[in-house]
Amino acid sequence: MTRLLLALITLITSSVISLCAQTSPRPQDPVAPLPYLVEEVSFVNSKENITLAGTLTLPKNEKNPPVAILISGSGPQNRDSEVKAFNHRPFLVLSDYLTRNGIAVLRYDDRGIAESKGNFKTATTHDFADDAESAVAYLKTRKDVINTNQIGLIGHSEGGIIGAIASSRNKDVAFFISLAGPGVDGKEILLTQSRKALELKNVSSDLIDFNEMISNGVYSIVQKEPDSLSVAKSTREFFLAKKKELPKNLMLMQMNDQVIDQQIKAVTDKWLMNFIKTDPKPYFAKVACPFLALNGSKDIQVLSELNLNAIRSALKTSTNKDVEIKELEGFNHLFQVAETGSIEEYAKIDETFSEKAMVIIKDWILKRF
Repeated sequence: MTRLLLALITLITSSVISLCAQTSPRPQDPVAPLPYLVEEVSFVNSKENITLAGTLTLPKNEKNPPVAILISGSGPQNRDSEVKAFNHRPFLVLSDYLTRNGIAVLRYDDRGIAESKGNFKTATTHDFADDAESAVAYLKTRKDVINTNQIGLIGHSEGGIIGAIASSRNKDVAFFISLAGPGVDGKEILLTQSRKALELKNVSSDLIDFNEMISNGVYSIVQKEPDSLSVAKSTREFFLAKKKELPKNLMLMQMNDQVIDQQIKAVTDKWLMNFIKTDPKPYFAKVACPFLALNGSKDIQVLSELNLNAIRSALKTSTNKDVEIKELEGFNHLFQVAETGSIEEYAKIDETFSEKAMVIIKDWILKRF
């Protein structure tokens, strides 16, 4: 979840990341010559007339293999799911591994990023689901190189919600894998990841509780109000009421008109409002294809136990008989083997994507197709 949804309303932390962007190769980055075919492709989201660009990798010795579409998490990312501050390219590594093992992969640039057209800043989770379904529709035309009855989705972080939305309504999706995907609504994701991140920074419990109280109030407004104007009005009233209620609170004393305006601008972002309001459980309940959910035990951005339990709960009303849900011990949000799971740790770990996790993904797909 690389939009870094940590403490958007937090008043006590100055920065989530203070790392310089790097571009040096990592040990798992594939090196030419590659033992598979690589094809640069483009396809159209006909609903919005947006052309998206990507890379299709094809095993050389597999006729009409199954194919996985990779869906990135939150934040603007290219087809490699690259975040320069972390200097990791998880989708490049995952696509390389799967293709070497007989599974074709389509990965694509987010709309408005790199070679894809469109506007990323105005898009929501549901818009990105339309993009994913457009990728499915494109692959249905590629009978020349893949098995068009074996097209699946692999979504990371927010991509797990995106994949659930697309899978729940599209019968052409043959399998769906959620990697570090949320099972609770955006409000709960934001509150829990903020608390965990601040705990790892050794912030006092009083300040964490205060931050959570303020954040919960604002996110609840977003969930209740119908539009951004109503959210802005109610958020301003909320902050002014809290300042009046707690006139000696040092944090609230810093909440002048300019700071309140900044908070309102952040929380009325179109994507964020949609994310906070979106509950993924109804979509997971409607996924009818084979479904695998993997979350790491040291993930501080999408807490494993909370979210996997929510997915399990959602599936109690489902008729889907092919479901597997696993917590992977010791893995962080990027599926690296981690010590604490903190975001600051991502760039310090040479491993981009644990091979142990990739083996689980590969074996699960090949067992079914």
